[in-house]
Amino acid sequence: MNVWGIGSFENEVGAAFAEEVVQDGAVALAEAFDVALDPDADFLAAEEGHRALAAAEVLAAGLTGDTERVTDAGLRAWLSGAHPADLEPLRDLGRAAVERVLGPDSELPDLWADEEDAAVWRADVGRLLVALR
Repeated sequence: MNVWGIGSFENEVGAAFAEEVVQDGAVALAEAFDVALDPDADFLAAEEGHRALAAAEVLAAGLTGDTERVTDAGLRAWLSGAHPADLEPLRDLGRAAVERVLGPDSELPDLWADEEDAAVWRADVGRLLVALR
């Protein structure tokens, strides 16, 4: 697992996803959530899980205005122009996607299970769930 921290952008997939959002806007968020929630997918691979968490982080920042965990300057600039009302329709999808990432048919919890920071990672993902309520 190419992870260098517990944060949503502290892995290669999350960092690359920030660029997708800058380029494609809220469409990238919706797409990441749709992939994570695909009813035909029996298992959520780590890459899709990372994308869903990064999308949830962007959504939470856009809805709350708290961009502290957004590390990419281009993404911060995009968020400064985003309107929470435009992002609000994605709230339920984002929450459901994060719940799927934490679920039994998801690779990320298994990958984190043997890591020293597993409890910290789960708490951080739990923070996202709270922010999207």
